Amino acid sequence: MIVTKPADVIGTCERLELAPELLAELRATRSAMLAGIDSGSAPVYGVNTGMGRLAGVRLTAEQQAAHQRNLLVGRAVGGPPWLSAELTRALLLMRLRGFLRGEAAVSAELISFLVDRLNDGFLPAVPRGGLGSAGEIIPLAHAFQTFVGIGSVLADGATVPAAEALARRGVEPFVLGPKEGASLIQGSPLAEAYAWICGEQVRRLVGLQTVCAALVVDVLGAPQDVYHSPMVNEHAGGVLAEVCRLVEGAVSRPGVVQAPVSVRVGPRAIGFLEQTRVDLVRAVDESWETPADSPSFLDGRLVPTTGYHAVELGLRMDAVKAALVHVAEIAVQRLHRLLDPQFSGLAPQLSADPGPQAGLTPLHKRAVGELHAMRRSAAPATVGSVDTSGGQEDVQAFAWAAGAELEEAVEHLFAVTACELIAVRQARYLVDSSAGSDPSPGPAQRPEAPNLGPTYSWLAELIAPMPVDRPLGPEVERVVEACREGRPPR
Repeated sequence: MIVTKPADVIGTCERLELAPELLAELRATRSAMLAGIDSGSAPVYGVNTGMGRLAGVRLTAEQQAAHQRNLLVGRAVGGPPWLSAELTRALLLMRLRGFLRGEAAVSAELISFLVDRLNDGFLPAVPRGGLGSAGEIIPLAHAFQTFVGIGSVLADGATVPAAEALARRGVEPFVLGPKEGASLIQGSPLAEAYAWICGEQVRRLVGLQTVCAALVVDVLGAPQDVYHSPMVNEHAGGVLAEVCRLVEGAVSRPGVVQAPVSVRVGPRAIGFLEQTRVDLVRAVDESWETPADSPSFLDGRLVPTTGYHAVELGLRMDAVKAALVHVAEIAVQRLHRLLDPQFSGLAPQLSADPGPQAGLTPLHKRAVGELHAMRRSAAPATVGSVDTSGGQEDVQAFAWAAGAELEEAVEHLFAVTACELIAVRQARYLVDSSAGSDPSPGPAQRPEAPNLGPTYSWLAELIAPMPVDRPLGPEVERVVEACREGRPPR
């Protein structure tokens, strides 16, 4: 793929190639920045000065020559566990996108080196936690010290010395020029990577949970009038409209006046989750268009910025995480109601043979465990600044931490969703096989909602019915994987 502008690098796994005209623009910017440094005697943060509390220390020409490499080496104090391959690649893409904007004024050679490493599958070992700095200096030092042959990369599930990984590719370690080491560790590309990847995963979960809400209405035979109430919020209104479409033609069980709260309010909570997701996507877009380097080369001069303080991403990821927890609470409760004949009209615990067979109660316990793990990390990650760097860095955004916790919450909700889908599949099987404990209405009076037919067929292909108990752990993982690949048909 030929990259002509920064946005080209987002959302692609294709081989990247920088357009000649883009490289020419980057070289011109770099030349102008270097000329400004050479022509003046003023201190330039991270170029001819130290960093952090040592910003007031002026560096000699000899010290400057080694300074950019030292910035990467001395700050790599993290350790395993490492970021996933997906997040590491996303981090590199975010760094590339920022560099292509031009404000960092790094060399076209460094940018080309970064593109080559993306193309040849070079994955630095980047720590996932223990990053208590303003911005993301520690993980970025780990990521980009590998370019100079220091640190480790991930290969075939193991860590390999970066120098060895470069040698295998026939590549010499990169020699950093003025300002390039400082630019590599500035900004918050890791927070952007989390927000970008998790935002897409949450989009899938919004769709999946919308389907789950409709499926439960259908198999419980729940009254549907509540879903036709007006909703001012456009996101909640959109989810409600979709649930109404999916359950059109569903048959309510006679005598059921009101479904449990979890069944009634699910669409509203899913709508709020979608609202927080949209807010996060907008914040990512704004972050992409905000200079992240400090100093950035703007209007012909180097200007300090605050792009490293990605609190707008962190706070929104915290909000999405909280919304995910609430949606998970509702989903777990809906699952519990499916197991109760009082609400389902089906056999206790969705067992085809209650007593000898336990049914799906253990599956509900798995979902409860996933929810409990989500609740433990529900507190905002962006709260809790502590002085570092001798008081020079006295506030941290911890946006990367909000991203790490959001990633975990996403994983747990995928598991909860898989449990609910398996339970819905079993409930529909019991309805269709006349195995319900409630003789009225019979299966012939409770046909599936027509618009949910494709989803039921998808579930039937994915999950076998359970006439007798069996281990469901592998099936939970299989359903999670199917859900990750995309929404079920509707």
